[in-house]
Amino acid sequence: MIPHLFFYPLAVLGLLWLCVMLHAAWPSRGATAQGTLAKSIMPRRQRAKEPKPFAGLTHKPSCALCEHETAHRPPRPPVRPDPMPPTTRRPRQVDTFPHFCPHAHCASRGWLGLGNLRANGPPHGGPGRPCHGTACQGYFPEPHDTILHGKRGSVERLVRVLACLAEGLGMRAAARVFEVAPNTVLGGLVAATEHLQALSRSFLCEVHVRQGQLDELYAVLRGRQDGKRSQDEASQRLDRSPQWVWAAIDPESTLLLTIDVGDRTLAMAQRVVHQVVQVLAPGCVPLFLTDGLKEYTTALLTHCGQWVQPPRQRAQGPAPKPRWVPLPQLL
Repeated sequence: MIPHLFFYPLAVLGLLWLCVMLHAAWPSRGATAQGTLAKSIMPRRQRAKEPKPFAGLTHKPSCALCEHETAHRPPRPPVRPDPMPPTTRRPRQVDTFPHFCPHAHCASRGWLGLGNLRANGPPHGGPGRPCHGTACQGYFPEPHDTILHGKRGSVERLVRVLACLAEGLGMRAAARVFEVAPNTVLGGLVAATEHLQALSRSFLCEVHVRQGQLDELYAVLRGRQDGKRSQDEASQRLDRSPQWVWAAIDPESTLLLTIDVGDRTLAMAQRVVHQVVQVLAPGCVPLFLTDGLKEYTTALLTHCGQWVQPPRQRAQGPAPKPRWVPLPQLL
């Protein structure tokens, strides 16, 4: 056994060594305060709040309609032919000035007021009176390329049916009121739609507007009106809906610039913005207002942008590539 005279001094030395080690390892109050003060003096790095300017794109975003128009350029308009010389015959009582020859091989096709048309039949012969083109010696019915072409009913009834449809009356209700088949009303509506679209494209061009509001809409009305679907369910179905109604309108004059139906994708945004730009006058860049859909940014940059050559940053080395940036007047 270890003697007591040797054990007690050994225990005292061990306690002294432990106290020395704890004193060396334990941080003092002054060092802690000094370290905290030094850490708080260092300033924090703040992020720049100012937005960086848009550097531009090296490639122009693609648009299907723009590529199609570039690949299939329309032919140059034909030269207007000389009017037909007047004849010594008795002048016709039927005015053929609003008509033109529709034959593709005729040199006077599409031109008005050339004096190359003659109406066959009595002046009050009805809407199916044939016309004769003296330039190509061809015949065509007077209501050719109109809503009345191929319609056997009276003109007055067709106009009244279309007026009721325009006021919001349903097709079956209009068919019951005028005692016609629903397919007859549908055929008149389809024919009127095609002609109204052509008329809109003819008159709605080179428009000057200061604002253009772009938005898309999808509404669940039937179940909501019947009370079968709550507002939350309608909103959930709205998020999953594949079809949207895209519209562009001038909020100042309430002029509908374009309207289309399709998915809520970048391709549809490019298509709608392309149609709006085609309607606007050259050089007209209005204030575009959107609902925050990010696809509009790419679509507007595609159709309202330009190539800009950035300046050289270094005297030597290759020149920087051109950048596709938005127009200065684009808002």
